[in-house]
Amino acid sequence: MTTTDTAVAGEKTLKTITLSINGVKIEVPEGTTVLEAARRADIYIPTLCYYPDLEPYGGCRLCVVEIEKMRGLPTACTTPATEGMVVTTESAAINEVRRSSLELILSTHPCECLVCHRRERCGPNDICLRQVNVTDRCVTCPSNQNCELQEVVDYLGVHELSIPRDTKPRDIDTSNPFFDLDRNRCILCSRCVRACQEITGVGAIDMANRGYDVKVATFGDKSLMDSICRSCGECMVRCPVGAMKPKEITRPDKEVKTVCAYCGVGCSMYLGVKDNKITGVRGDPEGPANQGRLCVKGRFGIAEFVNHKDRLTTPLIRKNGILVEASWEEALSLVAEKLGKYHGDEAAMITSARATNEDNYVMQKFARAVLGTNNVDHCARL
Repeated sequence: MTTTDTAVAGEKTLKTITLSINGVKIEVPEGTTVLEAARRADIYIPTLCYYPDLEPYGGCRLCVVEIEKMRGLPTACTTPATEGMVVTTESAAINEVRRSSLELILSTHPCECLVCHRRERCGPNDICLRQVNVTDRCVTCPSNQNCELQEVVDYLGVHELSIPRDTKPRDIDTSNPFFDLDRNRCILCSRCVRACQEITGVGAIDMANRGYDVKVATFGDKSLMDSICRSCGECMVRCPVGAMKPKEITRPDKEVKTVCAYCGVGCSMYLGVKDNKITGVRGDPEGPANQGRLCVKGRFGIAEFVNHKDRLTTPLIRKNGILVEASWEEALSLVAEKLGKYHGDEAAMITSARATNEDNYVMQKFARAVLGTNNVDHCARL
């Protein structure tokens, strides 16, 4: 096997390598990790600390694999793929290590629901079929049916724990107006910490303390609202379990792709919709302007102003000193009539930073070419 070169028109030439995973030959760009190569070939390797846009971490130890001519069981997320590499993702030794790592994670996580083979039959108000005193169950978890830990538990078939559980209660931070940090559900994957450091560059949270006392915390162990947290939610969307979740959760019936209306950056997003109301927002990973990332306004503010009871849904015009509803044709005709009375220095145009560059260009063009004025200003003071 030899390394080959591939070239795409207008792009730099990339070297590719060929490796074998479970007997399947896979060709990937040089620099790809074993985990990324496996995902390209639709080969499942369990992991909880990995996230595509974060630096490899190797903390959960669930993605261990066997690699020919390599000692031990390296983590697939941190191991670069090399030419001719032969990888095995399933074996007795691999699954033993994965189950041991998973049991350690579950020992400090509410897991009665996860290890219960009857959970498919439970309802939100049913008494737990295993223990009457179990209140933290899968059907009451905000991440139920959207939990990566559930997926890993089912894949590895862990239904009993062979080690003692640490059930002491941990702090819950509810100070943030948009999302909560429930440390009882935290699995210490460090995704939230790395997102705050690598994606936003804020560093509001980090892993504090050692041993059994380790936890996600702010500087000085203050609340999120007393820290430098910007409430953007980038930490929340990368949480694989229910440790960081919005205060209000409603599962949407559908999603609608759109562009954020808060400013002119042009962030792409998906709006979750149920009963003709926005229930949530998530960034579009393919969005060229934001690559799936959103600010606090885009992530948490859209639903508030769109669903607000005072939102104007029809134009208003003033008649006899009173604002009354009008059709768009009537409103636009009135605006055109009023603007027609002004020309030159009698008129001025103020544009908005919340509009796109294209919209602002059209506005200033209208002012100069139609109204005949150079009195154009912009609300931004950058």
